[in-house]
Amino acid sequence: MNDQRRALITGITGQDGSYLAEFLLGKGYEVHGLIRRASTFNTDRIDHLYRDPHEADGHLKLHYGDLTDANGLSSVVRQVRPTEVYNLGAQSHVRVSFDQPIYTADADAVGTLKLLEAVRDFQEASATRVRFYQASSSEMFGKAAEVPQRELTPFHPRSPYAVAKVYGHWITINYRESYGLHASCGILFNHESPRRGETFVTRKITRAATRIKLGLQDVLYLGNLDAKRDWGFAGDYVEAMWLMLQQEAPADYVIATGETHSVRDFCERVFSRLDLDCRDFVRSDARYFRPAEADILLGDATKARSQLGWNPRVSFDQLVEMMVDADLELAEKEKVLKDHFQSKR
Repeated sequence: MNDQRRALITGITGQDGSYLAEFLLGKGYEVHGLIRRASTFNTDRIDHLYRDPHEADGHLKLHYGDLTDANGLSSVVRQVRPTEVYNLGAQSHVRVSFDQPIYTADADAVGTLKLLEAVRDFQEASATRVRFYQASSSEMFGKAAEVPQRELTPFHPRSPYAVAKVYGHWITINYRESYGLHASCGILFNHESPRRGETFVTRKITRAATRIKLGLQDVLYLGNLDAKRDWGFAGDYVEAMWLMLQQEAPADYVIATGETHSVRDFCERVFSRLDLDCRDFVRSDARYFRPAEADILLGDATKARSQLGWNPRVSFDQLVEMMVDADLELAEKEKVLKDHFQSKR
């Protein structure tokens, strides 16, 4: 086996996984991704990494597996022999976690433990030094004890997702302290992009607003419009993940912009860019409220700035513009298809 750096990414087909794969391939890594077996392909976000051989300098390979399958994880880790492991895989939708709390715990909490065990076993058997990244979440702060939140702010999770992430966070720290594993946790605040899933609130807003602009949709239903979040760009945040694993000693870092905006504010910015008034189209619907809400999440990334040299490059307004422009292009294609089929009737 050569000395090329090899990364294993769980959740590689998700928003963060796709940006991280791009980033690592650009640095010459051999990148391996864990994907779940399904009857349909779910690789849209990373297909371009196969189509364009000039996109990156490294190599990409996918492996079937699941965070709930301990034996499968061990097999993949032994096969890949990674130098870095990024655990981005999860049931990541907060609202859905109330409907599927057991699966969320199996994947996000116990799944992290199973992956850590696979890495520990491989490291001990092969004498290979593996660096591990755990995707922790600002949702762990929940009913926050202080604003802004930093690495030492106590956790008060307010959803099954957040509770599972707290377990994943602490078991990662436990393996670091118990077995000397080079394991770091990134407590990432909300980070978005045009690749965000359409069921997440920011993408739900930009997707609906652009469809409304083109007459493809009439109204947008949302939950709590007053919830406040610290929103950044996913492409900036994956660089922070990599920087954590380049440090001599492992540690935990808050990754955030230090700015907070309400869901209502996000709506206003999006609709305004389309010359629309969101008050004419946005409705609050109790069906989309969470049983327990994290009212305000705002991160203090001082440690990441000082120790990692990390700073977000994309501003809130730039993020909104990026997402609106991408979804407007998507809506325009959708309208062309709709008009075409209607003309054939």
